[in-house]
This record gives sequence, C-alpha cells and structure tokens, in this order.
Amino acid sequence: MTQRNLDSLSLIGRILIAILFWIGVSGKITAPAGTIGYIGSAGIPLPTLAYAATVFVELVLPVLLVLGYRTRLSALVLAIFSVAAALFFHAQFGDMNQSTHFFKNLAIAGGLLQLAAFGGGSLSLDARRQQ
Repeated sequence: MTQRNLDSLSLIGRILIAILFWIGVSGKITAPAGTIGYIGSAGIPLPTLAYAATVFVELVLPVLLVLGYRTRLSALVLAIFSVAAALFFHAQFGDMNQSTHFFKNLAIAGGLLQLAAFGGGSLSLDARRQQ
C-alpha cells in the first residue's frame, strides 16, 4: 500500500470516528434536560457541568480529529471519554444492549489510541505545522 493510500485511509478513519460522536451529541443537544438527568442518575457529580463537558468533547474534539489538528491529544481525550462512558453508563452486562455498547466504546477507544499513537498522517493540519 502506498503512503498516499495510507494517508487517505487515516483521513477516512478520522471522519468515520468523528461522525459517530456527532450523531451521539446531536441527541444530547436536542434533549439537554433528559441528558442531564441521565448523567445525574449515574451518580456523576455536577451533572450540568458534566453535560457541558460532554457536549464539548463530542462536538469539538471530533472536528479537530477531522482537521487533523492536535490529533494525538484529541484522540487521547476521546479515548479516555469513551472508556469512562463505557464504565459509567454501559457496564450492565446482564443487558445485552448495554453490554454491546460497552464493548463498542472500548473498540472506539482502541481506534482512537491508534490515532493517539501514530497521529493524523500527512493529510492533517498537524503535518502542515511540522513543515
């Protein structure tokens, strides 16, 4: 596989991961009260602040991933966020749906850790900053 193909795949991968977060945050933005209540019911302190942080993480950091700006840091924060979401909201292993979401979040974190390790490739703003 050529370097150009690898860089194109990296960009496509960043876009696909970003889409997943944007779909998730769209529901949170359209129903903030319900989301804040759900966060509070999970025992997270300061649910309104946690909600604001969640919206920021799921809305802004995926934009940075797509642009390839601060890719490694953005991917690392999103990976930590994905694991935390799995542990706090999807660790009901008796419920097949929640169990599936738990392992989906871990798989997403795995992909994000790859981005954190290897960066966004040459089709990224990070690559342009290094020139």
